[in-house]
Amino acid sequence: MAPPSSPLPPEISEYQLNESVGYLITRVRSTMANLVTQRTMAELGITSQQGSILFMVASGKCVVAAELAREYGIDASAVTRLIDRLEKRGLLTRVRSSEDRRVVRLALTQEGQDIAVRMPAMFQGVLDHLLGGFTPEEVGFLKSMLRRVLLNSGDQTSLTRDTTTSFESKS
Repeated sequence: MAPPSSPLPPEISEYQLNESVGYLITRVRSTMANLVTQRTMAELGITSQQGSILFMVASGKCVVAAELAREYGIDASAVTRLIDRLEKRGLLTRVRSSEDRRVVRLALTQEGQDIAVRMPAMFQGVLDHLLGGFTPEEVGFLKSMLRRVLLNSGDQTSLTRDTTTSFESKS
């Protein structure tokens, strides 16, 4: 660690962090997760990530641990720990596939399903707050730009939603 009196290299001192798209996206994502966690902890006793996982399993988008790891960009051991916590809480179970015994699917318990059903309203409430003052057209444009970023990354799932959707919903 450099002493406080030594000058910063220009690569650091000249970089405008607040103008970095990556930094701004990361900050927005962190803010959204924190606001959702405040609600989910107060109302459900779980984190936003746990609630999101329950929703993903309920929706059928992610029904095995590997899919969750890919979706959230976290390693398999972290997903296993998350699943262990949710299973211990009685919110989901692991079910071995009858077709392929190597495959372990995730299934929600009734309590897990009850929580998953509540998640969209919580996500929407936070987004409505954060997107306050945005016009429906601006929200649509933001979503379109974010889909293009995902497409540029090679993420083909960004194309699964029609980019000409109506602007009735803010999320």
